[in-house]
Amino acid sequence: MAVFSKLRSQTRRLAKLSSIFLALLLFGLVSVSIVSGFLLRQILRPARNPATFDLSVMMGHPTTFSFPLADGTMRQGWYFPGQRGAPTVVVCHGYLSQRADVLTLVTALQDHQFNVFLFDFSGHGTSPGVTTLGYRETAELRSAVQALSARDDVDPQHFGLWGVDMGGYAVLKVAESDPRIAAFAVDDAYDDPGDMVRIEVKKSGLTALPYLLRFCDFGFRMLNYSFRHEPPVSAHLAQTKGIPKLFIESEDRPALANETLQLFVKAPDPKQTVRDGPSYRDMSDDDRKNYESEIVNFFLQAIPPESGAAR
Repeated sequence: MAVFSKLRSQTRRLAKLSSIFLALLLFGLVSVSIVSGFLLRQILRPARNPATFDLSVMMGHPTTFSFPLADGTMRQGWYFPGQRGAPTVVVCHGYLSQRADVLTLVTALQDHQFNVFLFDFSGHGTSPGVTTLGYRETAELRSAVQALSARDDVDPQHFGLWGVDMGGYAVLKVAESDPRIAAFAVDDAYDDPGDMVRIEVKKSGLTALPYLLRFCDFGFRMLNYSFRHEPPVSAHLAQTKGIPKLFIESEDRPALANETLQLFVKAPDPKQTVRDGPSYRDMSDDDRKNYESEIVNFFLQAIPPESGAAR
């Protein structure tokens, strides 16, 4: 009897320890789930501080131009006219940025007779919603190009695209499928939106929590389940064969710079790569002026305004 009593006592002790372990495990998983959900929300719903401008007093004589999105809503952008009939360069801002942040590049391009267009992606600037870090933004850029091609003051068959990180992803995806894209430049672009999620999670400093990165990645995939079959950029980069392309890597964002370098290696000719100093939004005035001169010269060689106007 003493033996059975001892066995029952050990069994109860083991069961109690197992219950405590399972409770701690469950508590840990719930805690990580809550933290990852909060972090993912911060990433996909960044704080916005929309910049407002009176276009009537802006240099370059810009006008508003609205275009329809796939969901039936309208998106408004700014159109800066260049030489009539010249190619249009669509300038795509990056994550945690907005169209107002790239106006100096717009001015540099317009000064060389390009038509230029820019707008705010979802969840940024004046545009409501949640960012998908490239999935929905690709469709928005595609819709913008389609609407612009119907204007009678642009070259409808020759467009240039420039984009940084999230905007760069959208540029690459559109360039792979739209034959009207005649040249493009991407700065700190990435292969898949999930890559950007992982980069942002690591920047948070919370990855010491077990499985946080996996929970965030899983949550992002579930939120964007409708895009589950969307291949990474590298899967169809071959489609850009013959299109002049420029890949720019900044020194202060090594993870994104490495992604961009890998895309450059996989891309077909003609292609160029440039290693710059700080990222675009952190550049000094002099660095930004030099950077924008590089972008302008690239597009002048690839899609000169005069050739578009003559067509």
